[in-house]
Amino acid sequence: MALDINRRHHVTGESMRNEVGSGGWRAWLVGFMVGSLAVLGASRAAATDWDELDRALRFEGEHEDGQPQGWRGGPPETVSVDGNVVQEGKWSLHLERDEASAGQFSVVTRVLPVEFGGGQVELRGQIKTEDVEGRVGLWMRQDGSSGMLTLENMAGQVVSGTNDWAPYSITMRIEGDADRLLFGALLVGTGRAWVDDLKLLVDGQPIAQAPERVKVETILDTDTEFFEGAGVELGDLSAVQVESLVLLGKVWGFLKHHHPRVAAGELHWDYELFRVLPSVLEASNATMRNAALLSWLKRLGPVTPCSVCAFPPEGMHLLPEIDWIRDRELLGDELSVALEHVHANRPASKQFFVGQVSGAGNPDFSRELGHGQLDEVDAGHRLLALYRFWTIIEYWFPYRDLIEEDRDDVMRELIPVFAAAEGRDAYRRALLRLIARVHDTHANLWSGLGSRPPVGECSLPVDLRFVEGKPVVVRLAHLEDDEPSGLQVGDALLSMDGRSVKALVNEWSPYYAASNEPTRRRDLARAMNRGACGPCRLVIDRDGKRRELSVTRVTAEERRAPRRWQDREGETFQVLGERVGYLKLSDIKGEDIEGYIKKMKGLEGFVIDIRNYPSDFTVFELGQRLIKEPTEFVCFTIADLSNPGAFRWRQPLSLTPTEPAWHGKVVVLVDEVSQSSAEYTAMAFRASPNAIVIGSTTAAADGNVSAIALPGGERTMISGIGVFYPDKTPTQRIGIVPDITVRPTREGIRQGRDEVLERALAEILGKRVKKKDLRRMAARP
Repeated sequence: MALDINRRHHVTGESMRNEVGSGGWRAWLVGFMVGSLAVLGASRAAATDWDELDRALRFEGEHEDGQPQGWRGGPPETVSVDGNVVQEGKWSLHLERDEASAGQFSVVTRVLPVEFGGGQVELRGQIKTEDVEGRVGLWMRQDGSSGMLTLENMAGQVVSGTNDWAPYSITMRIEGDADRLLFGALLVGTGRAWVDDLKLLVDGQPIAQAPERVKVETILDTDTEFFEGAGVELGDLSAVQVESLVLLGKVWGFLKHHHPRVAAGELHWDYELFRVLPSVLEASNATMRNAALLSWLKRLGPVTPCSVCAFPPEGMHLLPEIDWIRDRELLGDELSVALEHVHANRPASKQFFVGQVSGAGNPDFSRELGHGQLDEVDAGHRLLALYRFWTIIEYWFPYRDLIEEDRDDVMRELIPVFAAAEGRDAYRRALLRLIARVHDTHANLWSGLGSRPPVGECSLPVDLRFVEGKPVVVRLAHLEDDEPSGLQVGDALLSMDGRSVKALVNEWSPYYAASNEPTRRRDLARAMNRGACGPCRLVIDRDGKRRELSVTRVTAEERRAPRRWQDREGETFQVLGERVGYLKLSDIKGEDIEGYIKKMKGLEGFVIDIRNYPSDFTVFELGQRLIKEPTEFVCFTIADLSNPGAFRWRQPLSLTPTEPAWHGKVVVLVDEVSQSSAEYTAMAFRASPNAIVIGSTTAAADGNVSAIALPGGERTMISGIGVFYPDKTPTQRIGIVPDITVRPTREGIRQGRDEVLERALAEILGKRVKKKDLRRMAARP
């Protein structure tokens, strides 16, 4: 993902059955929404011309070069206006993609300043589709000073195939800190779609009639002292300065979420860091450092005894790790006593810089400033980025206890790296290294993956996957000139341009955030294709023999690779060998599930393939048809705002039996591609007493995602709630562990077999079916 992202949260209860999981609409969509559109939404739009907006919404205007007037969109060759297929008026928006189209989706976008008040905004429109393999949707997004706040994209309304004109709509609550509303339409995958007669409504009325917005200013609006830069130089840091900065980060983070004035929003906490930094850097020893910190703490104002005090954490999954504030040797007596006083009088259930998403409970960091005005991120803001992210991990990351490394040591290691990271690419690589240390597949630098090595505009014309410990060719791309690359399916890469794959993996791995090693290898395999355009010298292993090849890296347009190579071709639901039902969730529509269950009548077993990302949320719609009695399948932990760093348990969620049902054998297929919502879905299906899981360990990143803005307009996120089995067995970093482990082999890949599916069929049909017949049934269409 993923990026997690369809909304601010993942699914946490029966009341949110129609919402989708935290990986969002795949990481590439997240990357686009928080990256590519950041440029579009970076500056405030001009005052709105409502008549012009109305024409644009209806696609009526003087269009130039066939492009819709008043909209930005792309790739350009996939976006146009159509005067023949319309729902009303003279023109409609036309989106058309095939396998040769650049990227994985097409989008049109309009930006409005949020100058209107009200409760919720709604986007309505008419959509017509033809041969869509993927999905079409309307989308809206709100941005604030920290970046993206909310995103809606019809993830719960799968529009695909061929359909006549029909109305659709999406709504979202108007966020109090939103500055910009971005909206439009998109087509993911291939096919043709038309969109027409869009309407923007606020509380059911045309947006032009909405009341004027009254925005309440906060300290973030009025304190602008360091808007153009922190004015701090770090240079080559001494060992004393590094230790001082480690402690400053801890104290700054502690006060951010415990000091009553900060929690009340009275202090611009980013800028307070810049105010204290010079005196801490000038300290030549621990005594001077502690004196500087104590003096700063006193300048923040007195901490009066609390009138409504926070209760101590009890019965928690995690407790705050703040014993260090009592370390007199580290802090000195006065500073330690002062921090203890702050802790004793911390605010109860009130935090200015963090909230909780309604219903889900994952942390909301939308008040964190992205400082996107900075073209060059100065040393002070780079240090702020490190402190902000690490403070969030310390107090608001539900899987903090799964980080093996000493967190102070990580800060001690990376402070010099951030100090020296001049230039955007160096800064992004420092962030990538930092984020990877959390070991959370959701926590990536989604705004800066282009800076992650290897870099380059072109890629080898193959798809790779780590098999038997080596990157193996699993699919050949269709080249524009149809010239063979020289590579074959099943080839294992040993070296690239004179460097061993092992050395490259060791060099690149620190920049790849992942909950476990299989997932890191998944992402490395996807990325190691990249490099400079032109020839690449390869040494490969083919049938046990080393061969040297020169293979040309090509552009995405030349590559023309079909989508989702890991998916079985053909219909969403298939009957294999007239005996076993097979369902892939990458193309699932919730409305079709009842029909699929009816088709299972008379079959011997049901294979549910989640080696993908579900296109619709089916946890309850399908999961409740696989059980005979109410069954718990998941429980969660959420942060305690009164006790930063503590996480409390929520009650488990249950599935309730629903008809029509399937109570026969169920086999769930998973692998390292199964992530987030896919893992949550697998947990639900596994609750069936007749279900087993076959495959390999999943991506091990579950739970609603929380987006985090970082200085320079960069964006990351974390898994924001803890996800556990009902017996409190964890899933993060462990994943969905199969009952039967089956991994593809190089020989199987060469033969075009699906060995995981073969094993699933064997479990259902037993020894009554010969291996050759199982292979025939599992063979790709």
